[in-house]
Amino acid sequence: MISTIDKQITAKPFLKWAGGKTQLLHEVEKRLPKGISTGQITSYVEPFVGGGAVFFHIAQNYPNIKEFYLYDINDDLVKCYNVVKTNVRALIRELNKITKEFLPLNEELRREFYRQTRSEFNRTKHKSSIKSSAKLIFLNKTCFNGLYRVNSKNEFNVPFGDYKNPKICDEKNLLAVSQILQKAEIVCGDFTKSRKNINKNSFVYLDPPYRPLNGTANFTAYSKDSFSEKDQIRLAEFCKEIKQIGSEFLLSNSDPHNENPDDRFFEDNFRGFTISQVKASRLINCKAIGRGQINELLITN
Repeated sequence: MISTIDKQITAKPFLKWAGGKTQLLHEVEKRLPKGISTGQITSYVEPFVGGGAVFFHIAQNYPNIKEFYLYDINDDLVKCYNVVKTNVRALIRELNKITKEFLPLNEELRREFYRQTRSEFNRTKHKSSIKSSAKLIFLNKTCFNGLYRVNSKNEFNVPFGDYKNPKICDEKNLLAVSQILQKAEIVCGDFTKSRKNINKNSFVYLDPPYRPLNGTANFTAYSKDSFSEKDQIRLAEFCKEIKQIGSEFLLSNSDPHNENPDDRFFEDNFRGFTISQVKASRLINCKAIGRGQINELLITN
């Protein structure tokens, strides 16, 4: 267990993550089921944890929830979460070591340091180790736009981000995160694996890789098996199972009407559920013109 830390420190996502929900927490909050506050809901299940913004918010604001089950198909991510949970102080030491080596370098040497670290990470990431997790956090803080992407060989291949003074080791936040994660079971696997932990006293938040708005929006390959249209349909069926169990859920996804007003994928596959449009900022795009305010969907039962 981690020793008690300053209660004023709020744990927040320790990784930058495509589609992170920090900016939409106020919209998520509006749609949380009443049972979270009244005590009827006692467990929280998140089948696509990603950066974990909603998990951290709920874990720190709703003490009635006693059990947390976090899943993700990204093995590197899950290993990193578990290292933060169980070996945070050793992880901090490793991150401080990397920071001292990296920050004094000029731009050219930083770029080379990044490439070498990326290569080492890809060679050793099959092991669940403190060093591999430290490398992942370093890459996340220094790569282009904080994007996590792999190729068909499951190799992390995001280019260098060229930040002037990246905060590679946020020690206070990592300690706070580790303390919160003591409450959680963190598992690598397909979202359907989470079914065993869902019951009528659960709240399920689902934030899958977003359905692409167009043919060039290929940021869903955050694991070697990208999330396909068939997977989106499987997910819609999974949400119907959640409803049959008697649990309440909230799902976020892209709004196809941003690009094609005639695309009725969500209306057709989530018929009978409440579908809301909310404003969000698209932050990850290779072209500045592709960033800005767009609609996203929040779907509930």
